[in-house]
Amino acid sequence: MENYKNKLIEEKALIESELGGVAIKHEETGVWEAKPVEETYTEADENDQADRTEDYEERSALVNTLGDRLNDVLASLADIESGKFGTCTVCGMKIEEDRLEANPAARTCKTCMNKVN
Repeated sequence: MENYKNKLIEEKALIESELGGVAIKHEETGVWEAKPVEETYTEADENDQADRTEDYEERSALVNTLGDRLNDVLASLADIESGKFGTCTVCGMKIEEDRLEANPAARTCKTCMNKVN
């Protein structure tokens, strides 16, 4: 169990570091929001505006993906503390060891993993 906890803590730090590079965390809500691209000049042509919008959308998608992963990691850490770690959230059965080895933040067993996607 300690091995999984250490892996999850390391992954949490990595995700938060990645989020810090592309997002701002609102301290009052804990919600991460993509950082807008810094503007170096005030007047930009339409192509520059389109590039900035596209970059922001890509950052937002990355923030959503990382945020979802962070939530899974945090939930797994909480499950370790409560003694529920390794239990499938869909069927309640034990999550396979090889699945947890590959992904300690897994929330489902192999049978149920395709049911939630």
